[in-house]
Amino acid sequence: MNEAADRKDFLTPNQAASLLMVSPITIRQWAQKGLLEAQTTAGGHRRFSRQIVEQFARERGIELPGSGDRLLIVDDNRQFNSYLQALFGAEVEGLQVFSAFDGFEAGRLVQQHKPTVVLLDVMMPGIDGIEVCRNLKSDPETAHIRVVAMTGYHSPELENKMLAAGAQVLLRKPFSSEEVLGECGFSGATTGTVQG
Repeated sequence: MNEAADRKDFLTPNQAASLLMVSPITIRQWAQKGLLEAQTTAGGHRRFSRQIVEQFARERGIELPGSGDRLLIVDDNRQFNSYLQALFGAEVEGLQVFSAFDGFEAGRLVQQHKPTVVLLDVMMPGIDGIEVCRNLKSDPETAHIRVVAMTGYHSPELENKMLAAGAQVLLRKPFSSEEVLGECGFSGATTGTVQG
Protein backbone atom coordinates (compact mmCIF):
# COMPACT_ATOMS: atom_id res chain seq x y z
CA MET A 1 0.00 0.00 0.00
CA ASN A 2 1.42 3.40 -0.87
CA GLU A 3 2.09 6.02 1.79
CA ALA A 4 -0.68 8.42 0.67
CA ALA A 5 -3.30 5.64 0.76
CA ASP A 6 -1.97 4.56 4.16
CA ARG A 7 -2.42 8.10 5.53
CA LYS A 8 -6.05 8.07 4.39
CA ASP A 9 -6.70 4.73 6.13
CA PHE A 10 -5.53 6.07 9.51
CA LEU A 11 -6.88 9.24 11.06
CA THR A 12 -5.39 11.63 13.62
CA PRO A 13 -7.61 12.48 16.63
CA ASN A 14 -8.48 15.80 14.92
CA GLN A 15 -9.45 14.07 11.66
CA ALA A 16 -11.53 11.46 13.51
CA ALA A 17 -13.21 14.28 15.46
CA SER A 18 -14.01 16.16 12.27
CA LEU A 19 -15.43 13.03 10.65
CA LEU A 20 -17.64 12.25 13.67
CA MET A 21 -18.46 15.96 14.18
CA VAL A 22 -17.29 16.01 17.81
CA SER A 23 -14.38 17.71 19.56
CA PRO A 24 -10.90 16.11 19.62
CA ILE A 25 -11.23 15.91 23.43
CA THR A 26 -14.30 13.67 23.02
CA ILE A 27 -12.32 11.39 20.67
CA ARG A 28 -9.49 11.12 23.23
CA GLN A 29 -11.97 10.33 26.01
CA TRP A 30 -13.64 7.61 23.91
CA ALA A 31 -10.19 6.14 23.20
CA GLN A 32 -9.21 6.24 26.92
CA LYS A 33 -12.47 4.49 27.89
CA GLY A 34 -11.92 1.83 25.22
CA LEU A 35 -15.05 2.86 23.26
CA LEU A 36 -13.06 3.75 20.15
CA GLU A 37 -10.05 1.54 19.39
CA ALA A 38 -6.85 3.46 18.73
CA GLN A 39 -3.35 2.49 17.70
CA THR A 40 -0.28 4.28 19.02
CA THR A 41 2.54 5.39 16.73
CA ALA A 42 6.20 4.95 17.61
CA GLY A 43 6.12 8.63 18.65
CA GLY A 44 3.28 8.00 21.10
CA HIS A 45 0.47 9.57 19.02
CA ARG A 46 -2.97 7.99 18.65
CA ARG A 47 -4.18 6.98 15.21
CA PHE A 48 -7.61 5.61 14.37
CA SER A 49 -8.39 3.16 11.60
CA ARG A 50 -10.92 4.75 9.25
CA GLN A 51 -12.73 1.38 9.12
CA ILE A 52 -13.08 1.29 12.94
CA VAL A 53 -14.28 4.92 13.04
CA GLU A 54 -16.90 4.13 10.37
CA GLN A 55 -18.04 1.03 12.28
CA PHE A 56 -18.22 3.07 15.52
CA ALA A 57 -20.44 5.64 13.72
CA ARG A 58 -22.74 2.96 12.22
CA GLU A 59 -23.23 1.32 15.63
CA ARG A 60 -24.29 4.67 17.11
CA GLY A 61 -26.41 5.86 14.19
CA ILE A 62 -24.00 8.67 13.26
CA GLU A 63 -24.22 9.57 9.55
CA LEU A 64 -20.70 10.06 8.29
CA PRO A 65 -19.39 12.06 5.43
CA GLY A 66 -17.74 9.48 3.16
CA SER A 67 -20.50 6.90 3.12
CA GLY A 68 -22.39 7.64 -0.08
CA ASP A 69 -21.39 11.27 0.23
CA ARG A 70 -22.45 13.98 -2.13
CA LEU A 71 -20.78 17.39 -2.12
CA LEU A 72 -22.30 20.50 -3.67
CA ILE A 73 -19.81 23.30 -4.38
CA VAL A 74 -21.49 26.70 -4.74
CA ASP A 75 -19.20 29.46 -6.03
CA ASP A 76 -19.77 31.91 -8.89
CA ASN A 77 -16.03 31.90 -9.73
CA ARG A 78 -16.08 29.11 -12.33
CA GLN A 79 -12.32 28.56 -12.31
CA PHE A 80 -12.21 28.23 -8.51
CA ASN A 81 -15.30 26.01 -8.56
CA SER A 82 -13.60 23.70 -11.10
CA TYR A 83 -10.44 23.62 -9.00
CA LEU A 84 -12.42 22.56 -5.90
CA GLN A 85 -14.22 19.87 -7.94
CA ALA A 86 -10.87 18.46 -9.05
CA LEU A 87 -9.43 18.62 -5.50
CA PHE A 88 -12.31 16.75 -3.88
CA GLY A 89 -12.56 14.31 -6.79
CA ALA A 90 -8.88 13.41 -6.43
CA GLU A 91 -8.77 13.28 -2.63
CA VAL A 92 -12.06 11.66 -1.59
CA GLU A 93 -12.73 8.24 -3.04
CA GLY A 94 -16.33 7.60 -4.07
CA LEU A 95 -17.44 11.19 -3.48
CA GLN A 96 -20.05 12.56 -5.87
CA VAL A 97 -19.32 16.24 -6.58
CA PHE A 98 -21.81 18.70 -8.06
CA SER A 99 -21.40 22.40 -8.84
CA ALA A 100 -23.64 25.43 -8.76
CA PHE A 101 -22.65 28.96 -9.72
CA ASP A 102 -25.36 30.92 -7.89
CA GLY A 103 -27.86 30.56 -5.05
CA PHE A 104 -30.82 29.75 -7.31
CA GLU A 105 -28.98 26.88 -8.99
CA ALA A 106 -27.80 25.69 -5.56
CA GLY A 107 -31.41 25.36 -4.37
CA ARG A 108 -32.35 23.34 -7.43
CA LEU A 109 -29.33 21.01 -7.11
CA VAL A 110 -29.91 20.47 -3.38
CA GLN A 111 -33.40 19.15 -4.18
CA GLN A 112 -32.11 17.06 -7.10
CA HIS A 113 -28.97 15.51 -5.57
CA LYS A 114 -29.55 15.67 -1.78
CA PRO A 115 -25.93 16.55 -0.88
CA THR A 116 -24.54 15.63 2.53
CA VAL A 117 -22.17 18.64 2.46
CA VAL A 118 -22.50 22.07 0.83
CA LEU A 119 -19.34 24.13 0.34
CA LEU A 120 -20.82 27.60 -0.04
CA ASP A 121 -19.37 30.93 -1.12
CA VAL A 122 -20.91 33.86 0.75
CA MET A 123 -20.68 36.63 -1.85
CA MET A 124 -22.70 35.67 -4.93
CA PRO A 125 -25.06 37.50 -7.27
CA GLY A 126 -28.78 37.07 -6.58
CA ILE A 127 -29.23 34.99 -3.44
CA ASP A 128 -26.11 35.26 -1.26
CA GLY A 129 -24.62 32.44 0.80
CA ILE A 130 -26.23 33.62 4.05
CA GLU A 131 -29.72 33.33 2.57
CA VAL A 132 -28.91 29.96 0.93
CA CYS A 133 -27.68 28.66 4.31
CA ARG A 134 -30.76 29.97 6.15
CA ASN A 135 -33.03 28.31 3.60
CA LEU A 136 -31.22 24.97 3.97
CA LYS A 137 -31.27 25.05 7.76
CA SER A 138 -34.93 26.15 8.04
CA ASP A 139 -36.21 23.22 5.94
CA PRO A 140 -36.50 19.93 7.89
CA GLU A 141 -35.63 18.05 4.67
CA THR A 142 -32.24 19.80 4.36
CA ALA A 143 -31.47 20.95 7.92
CA HIS A 144 -29.04 18.03 8.43
CA ILE A 145 -26.75 19.13 5.57
CA ARG A 146 -23.31 20.20 6.73
CA VAL A 147 -22.69 23.73 5.41
CA VAL A 148 -19.11 24.96 5.14
CA ALA A 149 -19.04 28.62 4.10
CA MET A 150 -16.10 30.39 2.46
CA THR A 151 -15.26 34.00 1.64
CA GLY A 152 -12.47 36.24 0.44
CA TYR A 153 -14.04 39.12 2.42
CA HIS A 154 -13.80 37.80 5.96
CA SER A 155 -14.92 39.90 8.93
CA PRO A 156 -16.08 38.98 12.44
CA GLU A 157 -19.55 40.32 11.58
CA LEU A 158 -19.80 38.16 8.47
CA GLU A 159 -18.59 35.12 10.40
CA ASN A 160 -21.24 35.71 13.10
CA LYS A 161 -23.96 36.02 10.42
CA MET A 162 -22.91 32.79 8.69
CA LEU A 163 -22.70 30.82 11.95
CA ALA A 164 -26.08 32.22 13.05
CA ALA A 165 -27.51 31.09 9.69
CA GLY A 166 -26.33 27.55 10.51
CA ALA A 167 -22.94 27.17 8.82
CA GLN A 168 -20.44 24.86 10.49
CA VAL A 169 -17.59 27.30 9.88
CA LEU A 170 -16.61 30.26 7.70
CA LEU A 171 -13.33 29.60 5.89
CA ARG A 172 -11.18 32.55 4.93
CA LYS A 173 -9.88 32.43 1.34
CA PRO A 174 -7.18 31.51 0.58
CA PHE A 175 -7.30 28.35 2.71
CA SER A 176 -5.26 25.15 2.66
CA SER A 177 -6.57 22.09 0.88
CA GLU A 178 -6.18 20.18 4.20
CA GLU A 179 -8.39 22.76 5.92
CA VAL A 180 -11.21 22.64 3.38
CA LEU A 181 -11.14 18.82 3.20
CA GLY A 182 -11.15 18.59 7.00
CA GLU A 183 -13.95 21.11 7.55
CA CYS A 184 -16.08 19.33 4.97
CA GLY A 185 -15.53 16.11 6.94
CA PHE A 186 -12.98 14.51 4.63
CA SER A 187 -9.37 13.99 5.57
CA GLY A 188 -6.88 14.24 2.74
CA ALA A 189 -3.19 13.73 2.17
CA THR A 190 -2.82 16.91 0.14
CA THR A 191 -1.14 20.03 1.39
CA GLY A 192 -1.12 23.38 -0.33
CA THR A 193 -3.03 26.60 -0.51
CA VAL A 194 -6.35 26.97 -2.28
CA GLN A 195 -6.76 30.47 -3.67
CA GLY A 196 -10.26 31.89 -4.06
